[in-house]
Amino acid sequence: MSEPLNILVVDDDEMILQVFKDFLNRTETYSVLTARDGAEALKIFGREQVDFCFTDLNMPGMDGIEFTRQVHELDNTIPVVVMTGYPSTDNAIATLKHGVVDFLVKPFRIGEIEVTIRRALEQKALFIENMLLKEEVKKKERIAQLNEELSNKVRDLKILNMILQKVDWVTRSSDLFDLIVKLSAEITSSDEVHFYILDDTFERPTPIASFYKGSKSGCSEDTGKQADQACRLGDSNSYFAERLAKKISEGMPLLIDGSYDKTFSDANISSLVVIPFKIRNKLFGMLAAIARNGSAPLSEKDLYYLNFLAERATFVIENVALYENIYENLFATLYAFVEAIEARDPYTKQHSSRVTELALRIGKEMGCSDEQLDLLNFSGYLHDIGKIGIRDSILLKPGPLTEQEYEAIKKHPIIGANIVGHLGLLVEEQKIILHHHERWDGKGYPDGLKGESIPFLSRILTVADVYDAMASDRAYRKRLPDEVVIRTIKQNAGSQFDKQVVDAFLRVCKNKPAFLPTLEPHP
Repeated sequence: MSEPLNILVVDDDEMILQVFKDFLNRTETYSVLTARDGAEALKIFGREQVDFCFTDLNMPGMDGIEFTRQVHELDNTIPVVVMTGYPSTDNAIATLKHGVVDFLVKPFRIGEIEVTIRRALEQKALFIENMLLKEEVKKKERIAQLNEELSNKVRDLKILNMILQKVDWVTRSSDLFDLIVKLSAEITSSDEVHFYILDDTFERPTPIASFYKGSKSGCSEDTGKQADQACRLGDSNSYFAERLAKKISEGMPLLIDGSYDKTFSDANISSLVVIPFKIRNKLFGMLAAIARNGSAPLSEKDLYYLNFLAERATFVIENVALYENIYENLFATLYAFVEAIEARDPYTKQHSSRVTELALRIGKEMGCSDEQLDLLNFSGYLHDIGKIGIRDSILLKPGPLTEQEYEAIKKHPIIGANIVGHLGLLVEEQKIILHHHERWDGKGYPDGLKGESIPFLSRILTVADVYDAMASDRAYRKRLPDEVVIRTIKQNAGSQFDKQVVDAFLRVCKNKPAFLPTLEPHP
């Protein structure tokens, strides 16, 4: 048998309350709750489930309209019927505006009570059904939106994966530039793509690769001289290419609407994307993807794809250079990686060079040999190179890291050692990089080495690294005062740090007081 419906009746007339109790309690269908005013009635909601309300319109303290409003703040599905002995159009309109489902005029026939309840419950059922339908529609719309977003993500991943697969297999620079323009045309709605080599003046871009989807020129016969040159995009004397080189000289990718520039619009160009190519932050090339009038305009998505292609291709260009002249380019390439890592986080700009400088000073203070100092010099610059494998969302997070994020950060010494190892460098450099986050008490990472089992040069690098981290601004805090940093390092000698290394560090601080400020960033 189903539970009875709890009917709450609110009226300051005891006779009305008794009529409802006598009439509705005659069966087990209903259970009647009563209150003499709105405040008393609202307390009932805190201890009982209420399925239906009858309330007098005019009551002391809180009238029926205000009571209805507060009931619907608690649960807007509860039907409320207002009773009054003074009916008027204004009263009826006011109650309906506040969500009242029906209106009973006193005196009323006793049979109207149950009729009103049934009618209101039908309305409630329809109301709830309508709410559920709306929620269902919202869910379907959200699912459709998520499906569309997922489809876009899948398409993005396919394109990015295709870029990686095609670009990473290239082993000759001459093949790479041809692939760049062909692949750019394939993944965008562009009609033609050109790659230019730039000099320091940006005045004479040299085209080295071009790709056309259709005819080689999109020009009409009556274009002006400048527009005609703009059409011949692959020409070495292209006025168009010169203009783009000037625009790209700041090193930022551009999406240009051709309709806002007469030279471009006269040259039958509707839009274009221009991407800078940089190695070690030096601009050396420019990729220009062109959409002619009548073709779909290039979009922010095209800009995203081509920028990703440029980043990956630049990486491959550097790798190709390593194969073509490995010893000449090896260190410059690795330092470019470090610059790329530090460019991701403005708070760690020049961190590696400052750490290296301090580590070398500590090493000299401890009497390190020239060979050891060379190892420190190399490893110091590359100690954080493994952070290239850490997501920006973790690396640049302004607040505390989660346990999972901290575990990801702790992998960067392993990643860094692997990068150095794959390039065929000495085992000593790998060990220094791998263990620069170990602690003297064995509580560090990645291997939990303790005491003198930690490589000596790693122990030096640890102190220099921690000093610069504390003495620099970070995303999650401001730099600490020098005295706090030095005191903290001194206090942790013998636990986090090798005491002999800390003693040497303190001598450096004492003997060269003007040295430490040079390590600190001054934005």
